[in-house]
Amino acid sequence: MMGPVEKLLSTSAQLYEHLTVIPEGDERDSYIEKIDGLLEKRGQLLEQVMASESVSLEGHQLTPHLIELDQGIQSRLKKVMTVIKTDMKNLQQSKKSEQTYLNPYGNVRVMDGMYYDGKK
Repeated sequence: MMGPVEKLLSTSAQLYEHLTVIPEGDERDSYIEKIDGLLEKRGQLLEQVMASESVSLEGHQLTPHLIELDQGIQSRLKKVMTVIKTDMKNLQQSKKSEQTYLNPYGNVRVMDGMYYDGKK
């Protein structure tokens, strides 16, 4: 039977492995949902370990592995966030370009009260 620290290590390893490859397109939503679920589960396990008086991370044989995994997870999460931010920025830019293409005079101000010369 796995103890809380082992469960935390297992969940952290799953998250680290999941963050290895960042999918494109439609797969990204489920990818982010799984990241969210694993982070949530990991957070709950960490709270259990911290709240438990019978289990301590200090001096535990798996603590160095947890620390190493945590650092890897943080760096990979930063990469994922950077990729997603870049994609969102590109999407906003392409939407703006498409809007300009569909309505090229959308940003032009029209002057009311133009003067028309009625003479011929």
